[in-house]
Amino acid sequence: MPMWSKLLPVPLVLAAALSLGAAPAPSGADVRVTTAFTLPGAKVYPEGIATDGRTGTVYVGSYADGTVYRARPGARRAEVFLPAGADGRTTANGLRVDASGRLWVTDSTKGVTVYDTRTGARLARFDVPGDAPRFVNDLAIAPDGSAHLTDSLRGVIYRVTPGQLASGGGPLLAAYDLTAALRPRPAGGFSLNGIVADPAGRYLLTVDMPEGELLRVDLRTGAVSRVALTGGTLTSPDGLDLAADGTLRVAQNVPNTLTRWKLSADGTRGRLTGTLTDPSLQIPTTLTHRPGRTLVVRSQFDKDGPLTPSTGAPTTFTIASVRGF
Repeated sequence: MPMWSKLLPVPLVLAAALSLGAAPAPSGADVRVTTAFTLPGAKVYPEGIATDGRTGTVYVGSYADGTVYRARPGARRAEVFLPAGADGRTTANGLRVDASGRLWVTDSTKGVTVYDTRTGARLARFDVPGDAPRFVNDLAIAPDGSAHLTDSLRGVIYRVTPGQLASGGGPLLAAYDLTAALRPRPAGGFSLNGIVADPAGRYLLTVDMPEGELLRVDLRTGAVSRVALTGGTLTSPDGLDLAADGTLRVAQNVPNTLTRWKLSADGTRGRLTGTLTDPSLQIPTTLTHRPGRTLVVRSQFDKDGPLTPSTGAPTTFTIASVRGF
């Protein structure tokens, strides 16, 4: 789901920007993009988003300083839930609310922290050991309660089990190494980004962002394979949302595009069923879908943010509501 521009070579970022002109046209005349709510602050640059399925409350994280915002149902303006710098957090990339109402927040340079959504109290923290570069990006919660987190620099997926969560913290260790399945790239280049878990607990799906590929990780065997996609391609894929009916929604950041895919029962194949390209998405990074609408983060990373080159100053930071997609 998260960031790449400070780490990707400038030519690659420029090539992605040039793809804007080739983006597919919107599908469906009934699709409407509006603003769900605003985020306070002049330099928010939001990155991650999560919905608490029990209450409908939405949480949004700031890549710029680690602030986590909260928007209650019906609110037109979010409020600060966790302030910048809380628990030493300097970024807030991936966000998820698990079935027990705990909020997971990744910090790209450290690891992941878990919070009580009622009180904001810290429940657990897991950091990547050592000093080697890392970029802990997005996360998904599997049906057994395990959290799985991508590292965009190392090409691995970390795991936190329910038992580790109950212990209150510890090292964040890799469970799956995907480097053999990834295309070669320069040192410091990005790879894995958004991630989702199969509702039946059989597999994980994650994206190789620079290659535009969707990867499947078998949770039983650890085998890694590429998902066969038909009907379209993935350019700059970022955040993912997987519904129980096998519908996968993808935020494709630089092209200002959302795509919708129908997966096969085993998650090995995907067919494009919808595309929305709209400049008002303002570099969408992540999304969360509930019946009736999809909420999309408008990062504005190209507005004096981390995306190079800049195309001007940011406007008010907001979350988009997309109905009919």
